[in-house]
Amino acid sequence: MLSAAGRGVHLLGWKSYDAGQQGLAQRYYLQSYALAAESGLRGHDGFVMRTMAMQGLKLHRPEHCLGLAETGLNRAKGRVDAQTEALFRVVHAHTLAKSGKRRAALAEAEHARTLLTGAPGDEVPFWALAWGPPAASVYSRTAKVHETVGDHRAAAEQYALAATARPADTYARIVALDLVAGAEMHLKRGSIEQACATWHRAIDHMDGVRSVRTRKAVSRMCGDLARFRARGLRCVADLDERGRDFLAGV
Repeated sequence: MLSAAGRGVHLLGWKSYDAGQQGLAQRYYLQSYALAAESGLRGHDGFVMRTMAMQGLKLHRPEHCLGLAETGLNRAKGRVDAQTEALFRVVHAHTLAKSGKRRAALAEAEHARTLLTGAPGDEVPFWALAWGPPAASVYSRTAKVHETVGDHRAAAEQYALAATARPADTYARIVALDLVAGAEMHLKRGSIEQACATWHRAIDHMDGVRSVRTRKAVSRMCGDLARFRARGLRCVADLDERGRDFLAGV
């Protein structure tokens, strides 16, 4: 019961995060951590620490994230199934990348992938399914590792895998955000047509979704397209119009 309550509070934290209320999200995460620790279920408290490390990375405050990710991993490894351990390791890899430890980050991301593909089929605990199938979360976070170390091609490939690994009807918002991130990687590589096509797919998944993060993503997209408008590219004009219609209707 304590673990289930902790999972519910964790969801409240994530909803607050998605709404842009970062302080409230952190308070919920701390409450979730206390409940998870009290439950005594192996790895659950570490999973909340993993989430807090992810929030810190998103807020560009990496100074404590490596410690959080390492502690969370140490509380889980050897005590959870392989797929769940992969979730811990891939976030640890991201914090290593943000700390400038490129080689260690890539090795840890590869370790997570090996655990994922070699998983014996053990049941994943309910508290580890916050973002859907473990494979999708590992792909998405691996993409962020590659993005951090400057490999935009590999990042785009991993974001595409993440988008296809989640049921689109259940996880429309997350799928859309993975596609947005993939489009941004294509743009950084200079592939404007591929970026536009991926952005269109992302907006397709935003239909009916109400999220501060998706709105910011589309607004950022319109800003990124600004430097291409003068070129007269049809794909840019069509996407820009669609983005502005989306923002006007949200």
